[in-house]
Amino acid sequence: MLKGIAASPGIEIGKAYVLKEQKVTINRENIADNMVEKEIKRLEEAIVKSKDQLEKIKEKAERELGQDKAEIFGAHLMVLEDPVFLDEIKAKIRETRITAENAVSIVSQNYIEMFNNMEDEYLKERAADVKDVSDRIIKNILGVPIETLADISEKVIVIAKDLTPSDTAQMNKQKVLAFATDMGGRTSHTAIMARSLEIPAVVGLVDISGQAAAGDVIIVDGNKGVVYINPDEKTLKEYEKLKQDYIKYRQELKQLKDLPGETRDRARRVELSANIGTPKDVKGALENGAEGVGLYRTEFLYMDRENLPSEEEQFKAYKEVAESMAPRPIIIRTLDIGGDKKLPYLEMPDELNPFLGWRAIRMCLDRPHILKTQLRAILRASHYGNLKIMYPMVSRAEEIRKANAILEEARQELRAEGIPFDENLEVGIMVEIPSAAVIADILAKEVDFFSIGTNDLIQYTLAVDRMNEHISILYEPLHPAVLRLIKNVIDASHKAGKWTGMCGEMAGDVTAAPILLGMGLDEFSMSASSIPQVKKIIRALSYDEAKQIAEKALSLERPEEIREMVEGVIQKLK
Repeated sequence: MLKGIAASPGIEIGKAYVLKEQKVTINRENIADNMVEKEIKRLEEAIVKSKDQLEKIKEKAERELGQDKAEIFGAHLMVLEDPVFLDEIKAKIRETRITAENAVSIVSQNYIEMFNNMEDEYLKERAADVKDVSDRIIKNILGVPIETLADISEKVIVIAKDLTPSDTAQMNKQKVLAFATDMGGRTSHTAIMARSLEIPAVVGLVDISGQAAAGDVIIVDGNKGVVYINPDEKTLKEYEKLKQDYIKYRQELKQLKDLPGETRDRARRVELSANIGTPKDVKGALENGAEGVGLYRTEFLYMDRENLPSEEEQFKAYKEVAESMAPRPIIIRTLDIGGDKKLPYLEMPDELNPFLGWRAIRMCLDRPHILKTQLRAILRASHYGNLKIMYPMVSRAEEIRKANAILEEARQELRAEGIPFDENLEVGIMVEIPSAAVIADILAKEVDFFSIGTNDLIQYTLAVDRMNEHISILYEPLHPAVLRLIKNVIDASHKAGKWTGMCGEMAGDVTAAPILLGMGLDEFSMSASSIPQVKKIIRALSYDEAKQIAEKALSLERPEEIREMVEGVIQKLK
């Protein structure tokens, strides 16, 4: 048995398909002066070929996986079109008299190391992008055929050192039962894709690609994060039963689709919503029974392009979601970018601590024209559905007042232009900074609602970088300090006659659900595929039971005690 990270739930049993890294031989020798331009031409031809391949992959990904999953290939095409990157490779060929493939290898490795040394999760993922693109360029320079998962002809479990975005986008989804990889974490590309495709995955297995051979019988347990290679007959039989039990469990969850998120005694009803990134995500939200959108990330509108999106472009995207979900509520988060997530067309400073830097509402207030354009687009779209606005990264009341002043300017402009919008549109904030959670009673006077962004709130409260493998065990959503902050926010909002939702990963955590329900959380927003599981837990509890669980959790001193207590409750509910 190999222990890894449970990246996507489910159990599968099948034969191993081992995706080996294709070895390429790079000529490290120097070239003659008269060969320089020939090498430049080899590079340019490989770039053109790589672009053609990636454009086709992007089109396929958009058709089969949705626009947000295909955005990764837009980022890859941007690398190929980056004049700085390409000029650096050409300069390396000319100045050091080396082959085109060697120059690509050296320059890209410098970028990969730079990104790998960054703390931010988003920027670390850029290292994988550069590697994927540079490997493609090198293979095209050398004329090496690029192996894909598109040609798999039988049902298999894919074993690999890691899976690139290109690998997963091209695979035959009808044939791939599960993933198991040496590398990766819960937020890695492979994990995200596996959850999106709803197939089991275990990542971070260290050396499964070296231990498994083609044709080996493999068990992937994406619930517990374990993998078996050629298991004995007893284990195989146990897992065949567990697989059938899990299939039955998933079928039971599907039957909950149209049922409300209410407690067993009907004493408490909460709203179960989905987090989305593009209009195409609405389909998955509705299929999983979402009662609304608790977080519409608008960053995708600003990425994979060379300039800011216009008001009209944004209006069309927001209108599409508004109409698709109507009359269900949709919370649109204003632009949450800057510092750690840069846009190539905006001049942004290099920062020592980007997560604590010039980002989100801070950047938007400094560049009010960006915020006003977005607010005008949201207001216009509010005429076509039930939209709400949410400001991210708020730490003090003054930020809300300044943002609302810009919002009022946008309202007055639209009134003057005779453009209709929802005059009663609600405005809230994300509570993701500890200061905001502590002064929730003050901030509640300025807003219509709160939405707790637990990913950052936990990270900031516990001073733990969840992507740092040395301390990631300390990233604990059920830490008493985190639970007390959440309770404070909920209580402050209710006292002021407002409501509180949650749109971080914790909202989709089955273990946290009974506690959050008992604390009085009004809305849970999560990945669409997590909604049925959370709904099942909520519907199995009475409201009094949930309140008792929350009270007990808040009285315990150690996260381990809290988790053990709640897991015991959940086990009895199954």
